[in-house]
This record gives sequence, C-alpha cells and structure tokens, in this order.
Amino acid sequence: MKRWQFWFGVAISAFFLYWILKDIEYTTLWQKTLQANYWLILPGVGAYFIGLWVRAWRWHYLLRPVKHIPTRAMFPIVAMGYAGNNIFPARAGEVLRAVVLRNKEDVPISASLATIIVERVYDGVVMLAFIFVNLAELSRLTDNITLFRSFTIQDVALWGSVLFFGVLVVFLAAAMFPNISEKVIRWFTERFVPQRLREKVLEIAVRFLGGLASLRSPVEALMVFFTSVVIWLLETVKYWFVMHAFRFSISFFALMLMNGVVNLATTIPSAPGYLGTFDLPGIRVLQAYQVSAETAASYTFVLHFALWFPVTLLGLYYMWREGIKWGKVSTLEQDTITE
Repeated sequence: MKRWQFWFGVAISAFFLYWILKDIEYTTLWQKTLQANYWLILPGVGAYFIGLWVRAWRWHYLLRPVKHIPTRAMFPIVAMGYAGNNIFPARAGEVLRAVVLRNKEDVPISASLATIIVERVYDGVVMLAFIFVNLAELSRLTDNITLFRSFTIQDVALWGSVLFFGVLVVFLAAAMFPNISEKVIRWFTERFVPQRLREKVLEIAVRFLGGLASLRSPVEALMVFFTSVVIWLLETVKYWFVMHAFRFSISFFALMLMNGVVNLATTIPSAPGYLGTFDLPGIRVLQAYQVSAETAASYTFVLHFALWFPVTLLGLYYMWREGIKWGKVSTLEQDTITE
C-alpha cells in the first residue's frame, strides 16, 4: 500500500466511480437492489465455477510441454490466483499462482508466468471477439455508449485490438521459431542488459520461451482459443442469471458485448477488485439498451460482487489450507526474481 502504483489505481477507481455516481438517484438505486431475486444468482455462481474448472484445465493444457499436472491439482491454485487478483494490488494473484506452482510442482516461475500471460492474451482476444460479433448492434448504439466524455466502446475495441492481437502475434512467432527467438533475445541482452545480469536474464527468457511451447501447434493454439470461448460464455451465463434477478431483459448477445467491454476495461490499472473499471463500462452498455441508470447500476454492482465474492472466498480457503498469509504474498515479487 506504500507504493505509488497502488494509489494510482485507487485514484483511477475513484475517477470511474465518480462518473458512475454523479447522476444516480440513490434512493431508487437502493430500492432496485432490495427488490432483486437473489436466489437466481446461485445457478449463475454454479456456471462460473464450471468455468473456473475449465480455466484450470486450460492451464493444465498449456503447461503440458513443461510438466503434466492433473486439472484437479491445478484448480486450487487457479482459485488462489483469482482470489489474489481480487484482493491484492497489481494482479499479484498471477504471481501467486506461479509461486505456488513452483513450490508444489517444481515448475519454473518464468515458464508458468509465460502460460499465464498466454491465458490473458487469449482472454483479451475472446473479449474482442465478443465485441466484434456485435459490431452491427454496436454501430446502431454508437451514439449511446460513451464511457466518459468522448471515450467510447469503439476506442476500447481499437486499443484492445492493437494490444492483444499484437502480443498474440509476437507470442505465436516466438513459439513457432524458438531458436530465432532465443537468438533475438541474446542479441538484445548482450547490448542492453548489464553484464552481471545477462546470464540470469537469458536463463529466465529461455524458460519463458519453454512456457510458450504449447502454441507451436496450430491445433493446440486453436484448442486454447476454443477453451477460452467456453470459459467466457459460461461467465456470460452468469450475467444472464443475474439479469433475471433484476427483472429486465436484453439479449444474450448484448450480455456478451457487456462482458467483452467490462473485461477489456479491467486491464486499466485500478484498485484491487477492479473497482470502478468494471462497473462504469457495464452500466453504460446497459443504458444504451434503455435500462435505467439505477437498475443498470444496481445490477452491475451485484454482478460484480457475485463475480468477486465466491471465488475470493474459495481462494482464501485454499490459501489458508496452504498456509499462505498476507506477508507471504507481499514478498512474491522477490520470489519471481530469485526463483
């Protein structure tokens, strides 16, 4: 909490929350929240946990060239990672996953981090696909989906495409041409890295390239993409169940659009739990579909909590079972350096 990055994220979250709350009628917001049928959220939570199991299988699949680890062994680590992302700054849960996997399965941190980054890139590509599937609908709603001032969903899609497709191309090239990639890394290391650090940097880079091995086959790359689509469709199912708890109705494709937009927006630095960066885009999408601001805000806040709380509780349980405490998580960056 003493680092400037934490307070920078808090400031961004506060900015997003200001844009949410400045036009909300709080009494109506509270009434909408009380009137929801919360029993309908439970099957959505079930769908989300099925998606979490698929995430564990996807990670198992990506790690196969490094080490074969059963999905049932990966699931608690994935849950811990997502809980860590929800409660610690700067997505420390990703590093937590890598460190726990190193401690339990002796997988190099740099290799597992490579697979985790690949997961995130594919997630971003699927989110963009959810937006592109709704391009016709998006063009109809162009004038209505402004996140704040002149920043629109089109801007999110544009910059997201540049980022995620660009990184994906680099990773696929590095995976398919590992020898050339290693030579390029050596060239840059020899010219730009201090001599005392070169050996360590090269060692980490080679392990990182090893973590990309699952992308060398087009079939396996497509399998990772297909699995990612299943994961995010299951999460959209949760959006659908929570929507019915609030008694308004938009199409499943509209919820896919909302899912894509809010999750791309959560790549923006924010306070732990993606506070504000998740909520503002979701509310704006719903408002474009003529859902009232108070209903949209109530739904989005409850959806956010329903996505945040169950996996955080499960992850904290697994962290408690493993004996992982706050102080341990706070030293993870050092672990990644000294692996």
